Amino acid sequence: MAEGIRYYATGHRKNATAKVWLTPGTGNISINGRELAQFVGRRALEMIVRQPMDVTGSLGRFDVIAKTLGGGISGQAGAVRHGIAKALVLADENLKPTLRRGGYLTRDPRVKERKKYGRKRARRGFQFSKR
Repeated sequence: MAEGIRYYATGHRKNATAKVWLTPGTGNISINGRELAQFVGRRALEMIVRQPMDVTGSLGRFDVIAKTLGGGISGQAGAVRHGIAKALVLADENLKPTLRRGGYLTRDPRVKERKKYGRKRARRGFQFSKR
């Protein structure tokens, strides 16, 4: 890899979007200008963000810079994971089967269901009183 090369990808999860840049480096992960541990605040979410790099064995090879918008912490962590996986494929096409098998390249389609009229929430009806 030559110096100055950057790989860009966009990741999505729930209502969150992440713009992810991979640069050759030592494995630093920065989201919205903060370190990974400081940004997510939970070990489980840190693991989620690192998963694509762990699976491909490229944890110490790239620095990650991400900007996230929308959703909450969990959705943003999933969006960063999706973006990292897509950017890794741009960096090395041979990683695609591994990432595809793990499900990291698939956008998770689950989003919050809209509220319907005549209901309290999306599916919950109002309490029924017989008398």
